[in-house]
Amino acid sequence: MAPEEFARRRRQLMKMAGEDAVVLIATAPERMRNADAAWPYRQDSDFHYLSAFPEPDAVLALLPGRQHGEVVLFCRERDPEHERWHGESIGTERAVAGYGMDDAFPIDDIDDILPGMIEGRGRVYCHFGREPQFDAQLLGWMRRLRQLRGGGVVPKEFVALGHLLHDLRLYKSRAELKWMRASADIAAEAHLAAMSLARAGCHEYEVEAELLRVMHSRGAVAAFPPIVAGGVNACTMHYVANRALLKNGDLLLIDAGAELECYASDISRTFPINGRFSREQRALYEVVLTAQQAAIDEVQPGRSYSAAHDVALHVITEGLCALGLLKGDPAEAVAQGTYKRFYPAKTSHWLGLDVHDVGDYRIDGEPRVLEPGMVLTVEPGIYIAPDDMSVPEAWRGMGIRIEDDVAVMRDGHEVLTAGVPKAPEALEALRVQRY
Repeated sequence: MAPEEFARRRRQLMKMAGEDAVVLIATAPERMRNADAAWPYRQDSDFHYLSAFPEPDAVLALLPGRQHGEVVLFCRERDPEHERWHGESIGTERAVAGYGMDDAFPIDDIDDILPGMIEGRGRVYCHFGREPQFDAQLLGWMRRLRQLRGGGVVPKEFVALGHLLHDLRLYKSRAELKWMRASADIAAEAHLAAMSLARAGCHEYEVEAELLRVMHSRGAVAAFPPIVAGGVNACTMHYVANRALLKNGDLLLIDAGAELECYASDISRTFPINGRFSREQRALYEVVLTAQQAAIDEVQPGRSYSAAHDVALHVITEGLCALGLLKGDPAEAVAQGTYKRFYPAKTSHWLGLDVHDVGDYRIDGEPRVLEPGMVLTVEPGIYIAPDDMSVPEAWRGMGIRIEDDVAVMRDGHEVLTAGVPKAPEALEALRVQRY
């Protein structure tokens, strides 16, 4: 993504914050996995959104109206001994030249430099409460300002940065949509490869390995731990054990997405392991598919965010009643909430730099109106517990979810993840061809 994209975001945020404000944001800390081994580093999404700077141990300060430069980064200095063990780092000079910073200082000097930059400003926008170490450092700067020359001019307000920044992130630019399409294409390729590999006698973790192989071969990583849930495991919404043996006659639910340049995709497909739906599996699958297609049709500019869920819920409840899995009238099942036994989740969430991306779902108590640039998932499902004695045995232990990523466009919507088939005939043809 071009440096101008990040510069535009910073300018927009500073304009919203106002000239008497300062915006402070710290990188995500490194996390230790065990002993001296760290987890693979992933930058804080907000920090990435404003800077693209990939290293830990840095602080970005946005200082609207500052004469000597509004965008200041504090980061690690280059250190040959450190680089000998951990590889080349960026350093202050390249932070300016390569990342569009107006100025950059060593992170070790932040206590001496940043308080003076904050002095005289009325508000501090930050993520107070997210990282205790940075919170303590910020409070220390405030104490130091109060002690200067009998009391410096200290900001009177601390404002949650998400109040401004997360609304910006909700609207994806053309450049962001390009990365999200690329992420979706990689995830689609991974799903197709996993479908090709999966067969009875294979373990769930073998299918997971194929998903990860494809993502890594395309320069991406998993956006979240993949769900590879065979048979009754699909009834656990966030199943991640991925240890079971796949069985002939069962369905396999795969929920997996790629992350490319920090942008996520999120796809779910459910298909018969042996290539043929049973009568009950097909009937239930078609209810979910009809609900998903109806919900996707509701993703339009000017429509309510909740419209997709409302329509999906209506279709699923009618389908469950028609199959005899819910008793009585569909409207009563919705009003009384009895459908939740089979459909306990919502239908959508925002998608972007985070899988469950930032942005309010309601404004002044009302569901948000969809606008161009928003991206959301559409993922209805039906889950029938294996021990649910209220339904005939043939239905028990089935979990079906179908999920796509949908961008709101000026003239409608775009399904970013259309590269993975979901029509039952297409899934059966795909599986029979490879089984």
